Amino acid sequence: MSTKPTTTGLEWTDLDQRAVDTVRVLAMDSVQKVGNGHPGTAMSLAPAAYTLFQKVMRHDPADADWTGRDRFVLSAGHSSLTLYIQLYLAGFGLELEDLMAFRTWGSKTPGHPEYGHTVGVETTTGPLGQGVANAVGMAMAARYERGLFDPDAAPGTSPFDHHIYAIAGDGCLQEGISAEASSMAGHQKLGNLIMLWDDNHISIEGDTETAISEDTVKRYEAYGWHVQRVAPKENGDLDPEALYAAIQAAKAETERPSFIAMRSIIAWPAPTAQNTEAAHGSALGGEEVAATKRVLGFDPEKDFEVADDVLSHTRALQDRARDAKAAWEKSFGEWRTANPEHAERFERIRAGELPAGWEEQLPCFETGKAVATRAASGKVLQALGGVIPELWGGSADLAGSNNTTIDKNSSFLPVGNPLPEADPYGRTIHYGIREHSMAAEMNGIALHGNTRIYGGTFLVFSDYMRNAVRLSALMHLPVTYVWTHDSIGLGEDGPTHQPVEHLASLRAIPGLNVVRPADANETALVWAQIQKRWTKEFGKGAPHGLALTRQGVPTYEPNAEGVAKGGYVLFDAEGGEPQAVLIATGSEVHLAVEAREQLQAAGVPTRVVSMPCVEWFEEQDQAYKDSVLPPAVKARVAVEAGIGLTWHKYVGDAGRIVSLEHFGASADGKVLFREFGFTPENVAAAARESIDAAAR
Repeated sequence: MSTKPTTTGLEWTDLDQRAVDTVRVLAMDSVQKVGNGHPGTAMSLAPAAYTLFQKVMRHDPADADWTGRDRFVLSAGHSSLTLYIQLYLAGFGLELEDLMAFRTWGSKTPGHPEYGHTVGVETTTGPLGQGVANAVGMAMAARYERGLFDPDAAPGTSPFDHHIYAIAGDGCLQEGISAEASSMAGHQKLGNLIMLWDDNHISIEGDTETAISEDTVKRYEAYGWHVQRVAPKENGDLDPEALYAAIQAAKAETERPSFIAMRSIIAWPAPTAQNTEAAHGSALGGEEVAATKRVLGFDPEKDFEVADDVLSHTRALQDRARDAKAAWEKSFGEWRTANPEHAERFERIRAGELPAGWEEQLPCFETGKAVATRAASGKVLQALGGVIPELWGGSADLAGSNNTTIDKNSSFLPVGNPLPEADPYGRTIHYGIREHSMAAEMNGIALHGNTRIYGGTFLVFSDYMRNAVRLSALMHLPVTYVWTHDSIGLGEDGPTHQPVEHLASLRAIPGLNVVRPADANETALVWAQIQKRWTKEFGKGAPHGLALTRQGVPTYEPNAEGVAKGGYVLFDAEGGEPQAVLIATGSEVHLAVEAREQLQAAGVPTRVVSMPCVEWFEEQDQAYKDSVLPPAVKARVAVEAGIGLTWHKYVGDAGRIVSLEHFGASADGKVLFREFGFTPENVAAAARESIDAAAR
């Protein structure tokens, strides 16, 4: 077997080239068999993906979650075969049968990569640009992780030093989220991030000249990235040697993220399909597949052809990985011996455990005093920050409003930043006015592991974040969104900033827990519950969205057990069984409490249920739910300053909902609550209507 001499240190044999061509055949056959998919990009990217997986990345098919591994993100998730075929060749658990089952029910090879479904897939990608932001988040997390465990090591010497690699396509870079994230990466000087751009000039509608004419390379230079362009071979194929050299140069650049532009030809070397939009998202057809196999030297009569010597060659990666991991473990053992306190911290965090005594630091707020839940949240974060070092986060330029500054003297900013609080391992992240990428970066941080992440903005701006929030839920990621200014109670900024439909629409996302605490003590308790839900005893994690008030609300006695169950009896009926149940969340709980007082005074025994989290409440058994909302009590009122979509199932046919079914207005929050019917008198009146309706 000959070895092609190179000047870059890349060993490239005839078997390597045959393996790359095998990737192209498998991409064509997988799509042709199912009849749909995206073959062209997987074909043209074959040399790049193979070079990364076989020649560059530090990873181990026998331990896909190895702490010391490099991470790979396929932002161009439609080209999922680019990743699946490498996982198959390397021996991560996929076999040829899995490629044959591509995009079919129950397979390990769904249409887009799914985290937690297929071993070796680091993140769920599909919506274009999300993966770019995920990769930026992973690079941020890697730096923070180093600060947690090995802050004083010289660059490149720590067992926690590793790289994040991403492949992005034209579509990824056209999406605005990638611009937000790339700007952040340049500002943060994330030298551990290397992104490869598949510059193939093709999108669904044809040549990208239809939609874009900017100089993307110069744009990334302006972001502060280290930029290289890799030319293809004369025949148009990607050049592994040139690409390998560019990656090595990128790894040597430690103070800037790296951007490698790879000019490729989609569906290369298909005789008639290459460089066409049809090759992007359609099967090539039997004749074109056969013709391409002939060009590559494969038998056109055979499907899914993988030579034994090719597979043996690629799966030899497992031996190399074993050696690399052994070297890493030696370094890790030396670190552990030299840093026993940091090692103890690592073991605790890796095990998904919280530090002893952490709950003792939770603040307890004085009853009766009016406190905005956003302010209470800020105090809780600062208290928890002192005992949970892995907890970190910030806000989309709204820290003073969101109260998300966990440590005002420690900002996550790179060496060289002029601010006095700048610290490459700082606790407070300044995401900038980039809500969408903030959410996706938080996903990347959570996916990287070993930290607990939160990020804040106004609730109304959750619309900017929604796609990334949905992916948080799809991946069961333990991230916390801090959404403040949660209703018309924010006042004079008016309807552009007043959320109305947002609570209901966010609750509609499966797997997202929306938490709207009634007061300061509930706020402390829900933060505590979220921390507990991130421990391994809860199994799969879940994202949480905290909806917090701008305005002060009365503080009640804490009820930790009730809060943990998502809904509980805050005040029970007096003078007999309840004739009415008032259900409320957030700033409307105190309206229900005051309405109860009016009803009790009128001889109507009334129960108030605080329901900070509908999703947690729904997890409880039916006996508990019935104890809180007795089926025999048909007179029910739900109160929430948003649309009432959530509450019909809880109030029933005789129930009433005090809600806001239209946009708000610009005025003082108290005025708006009064004008739009959020008063104790109106809630009490709704209860009387419900009692009458239940009696019919």
